[in-house]
Amino acid sequence: MKTQNKWICAAIPALLLHCSIGTVYCWSIFSQEIADYIGFSKGATEWAFSFAIFFLGMSAAFLGNVVEKDIHKSSLIAAICFAAGMAGTGFFIFYGGNYYAANGTGSILALIGIYVCYGFIMGIGLGTGYLSPVKTLMLWFQDRKGLATGLAVAGFGAAKAIASPIMQAMLNNLGAGGIYKMFWILAAVYFIMMFSGHILLRKPADWHEPQKKEKGQSMMAVIKSRPIANYIGIWLMFYINITCGLALISQEKMIVKCIGLAGMAGLIATISAVFNAGGRLGFSAWADTMKDRNTIYKLIFILSIVFTGIVILTGGIKNGAEGNVLLVALVLGLIFVVNAGYGGGFSNVPTLLSDHYGMGNISAIHGLTLSAWAIAGLTGNQLANWIVEHTGEKVEVHGILVNPAGYQNVLYVTIGLYIVALLISIFLVRPMKDKVK
Repeated sequence: MKTQNKWICAAIPALLLHCSIGTVYCWSIFSQEIADYIGFSKGATEWAFSFAIFFLGMSAAFLGNVVEKDIHKSSLIAAICFAAGMAGTGFFIFYGGNYYAANGTGSILALIGIYVCYGFIMGIGLGTGYLSPVKTLMLWFQDRKGLATGLAVAGFGAAKAIASPIMQAMLNNLGAGGIYKMFWILAAVYFIMMFSGHILLRKPADWHEPQKKEKGQSMMAVIKSRPIANYIGIWLMFYINITCGLALISQEKMIVKCIGLAGMAGLIATISAVFNAGGRLGFSAWADTMKDRNTIYKLIFILSIVFTGIVILTGGIKNGAEGNVLLVALVLGLIFVVNAGYGGGFSNVPTLLSDHYGMGNISAIHGLTLSAWAIAGLTGNQLANWIVEHTGEKVEVHGILVNPAGYQNVLYVTIGLYIVALLISIFLVRPMKDKVK
């Protein structure tokens, strides 16, 4: 029997899978183009992204047991659903564009088709693809679980930084109908990448997956083996971190314009994506050195509270519009810290859960926990949008209409939520005397 290599059997396939599905975060690159091409408002098309994140979390929650039993089946489901959803999205953009050109109005069928393909079908591919390599990585890298899962989840975060310029170049160079052509081309490319990851992905030869009788306990029984408040605390920490991250990240582009850096918005978006990916890798690798992995969440929340508080006290977003270099630097620091903490929160969840509940049902428990991502995907963006739309007022800054007071008000909500998350981390998620194997 050939010697198995942990990089070929786990790390590389994990990156192939996560670098493909992570491009879901490139939505903002082409959302306006889709809206214009099919004749609907940007707000109407935005729901496709919200549905994608919702079904990512829910498919992970409901298909966690499938991943637990057979990573080859789950990774194949991921490859097929993600590529099919992307190709289907391209088809309905094509159909919607032709309908709009012929009739002068948008086609409801095209819009619903995009919701189904990008939101539901791709969402299933996202959830199963996200889960599939995680347990395998932890089995191969027993002593550095955080580093291993951080590496894969960093691929999810880095996908936006890698794919965004490629997608923009395709939109600029594919000519008429470039938006649907891009989806068809990428569907083929990502299917090849994910199918290759599916073929390579395998657990260590000496790992014996416990069967139902051997496990002895169901997923819920394992969760209840510790005080139920412990799991609720982990779920809530994860949910709040995502909600706060999405609330700020969804307004990031307009905040950057507000502080006078409109010409650098693309560069700053790339840098923030690098911080997002770096946080996933850095925080999880750092957590490997800690006795209690929950400490990393306390650090993430404290850093987020400190930077958010400084920008609130200095009125950084409102006053940064006047060109104060220090305030501009503080606002950028907040954006980068929140992106890093947002990513770090993702990469540390599976290893924190494995420390508390063991490896036996980790895919199923991790999948259930990702339901927090599903709900946050529907609340984070909408929370920030509601605050910006209903508070403050639009003013012209450097020729661009922005709402500095509205963006600043978002921070009052996020700092409150970060404080709640820190208290949960301290009082609900209790330290482990010994990690569960």
